[in-house]
Amino acid sequence: QVQPVESGGGLVQAGDSLRLSCAASGRTVSMYDMAWFRQAPGKERDFVGRIIWSDGSTYYADSVKGRFTISRDNAKNTVYLEMNSLKPEDTAVYYCAGRRGIFYSWQFWGQGTQVTVSS
Repeated sequence: QVQPVESGGGLVQAGDSLRLSCAASGRTVSMYDMAWFRQAPGKERDFVGRIIWSDGSTYYADSVKGRFTISRDNAKNTVYLEMNSLKPEDTAVYYCAGRRGIFYSWQFWGQGTQVTVSS
């Protein structure tokens, strides 16, 4: 089992930056990639981006491309989400998730961390 734990959320103003962390414990060697999702009040959970553990390749949703950056520290089993030029519409609970392979579902989820961007 793998247990991701998010941290770093908070209240910021529009235009500010924030960095979220996702520390994964357990059998992390079995993980293929980790992703960030977000869920705004009354909306479905949306994909934000993902990173492949082995080579650091990243993929982003169009809505955050150019503003958000995902990175990882293999030694710490930690994935980061650097968010710049934050907008009020970025307000959501941000979740970290992991899976064993590209054809697997996102099996392992964190509890989420709240990000609120005020205008």
